[in-house]
Amino acid sequence: MAGRLEGKNAVVTGGGSGMGRAIAQRFAQEGARVAVLDLNLETAEATADLIRGAGGQALAVACDVSNSASVTAASERVITELPGIDVLVNNAGMLDGYAPLLDTSEELWDRIIGVDLKSMFLVSRAFLPTMIAGGGGSVVNTASIAGFVAGGGGIAYTSAKHGVIGFTKQLAADYGKQGIRANAVCPGAVETGMTKAILESGDAAVMDSIRSVPAGRHAQPEEVANLALFLASDESSFVYGASYVIDGGWTVL
Repeated sequence: MAGRLEGKNAVVTGGGSGMGRAIAQRFAQEGARVAVLDLNLETAEATADLIRGAGGQALAVACDVSNSASVTAASERVITELPGIDVLVNNAGMLDGYAPLLDTSEELWDRIIGVDLKSMFLVSRAFLPTMIAGGGGSVVNTASIAGFVAGGGGIAYTSAKHGVIGFTKQLAADYGKQGIRANAVCPGAVETGMTKAILESGDAAVMDSIRSVPAGRHAQPEEVANLALFLASDESSFVYGASYVIDGGWTVL
């Protein structure tokens, strides 16, 4: 079914690489005009160029999603150039190096919570009014299996991702009747630039954990993008406040 997002405008944070890039490209393939937000404008432009090169429409915008002023400036530009936002993907995030509590500085804690959780609040607050005014839309938040279980990250990352799942549920409860469908994708191990060093480290514990899952491998960003597409499209029209695990069976063991 091609064209599942035909004529719609989508915003993807952290769209310059990894899952964000795959999501932005997948949405464009299905007909969406995509605003690619990223801290690094160069990588955002690279994603936008890939979309345009494939015949799609894209806008690249620099944005620090953990900073209120930066989010305000970015959202104002996006809304001006792409009036009527239909889909928002809060995907930007970062890892904490699996740091336990006693190895986590206050600076690291604040940075992880800022990028992985506070950003959801800031970006959603910036775009929800125009989405509601247009009759509603879909919000897709990138959580993690670390939002359900320990071991998927350190203390800060795990806390942030648990928060994302709670944020998603409350967003759906508060604004569902105004046409906002908020849901979360919860990946396990995904091969991206952010995780490449971990996956290629050869660390026995890491490799054993990947091989032990029923799928016997890590995911590709495009597989997560397909799930995000389902949640962004009208195919998931009765899905509100759900958290979809995509982990190759990691959490069923």
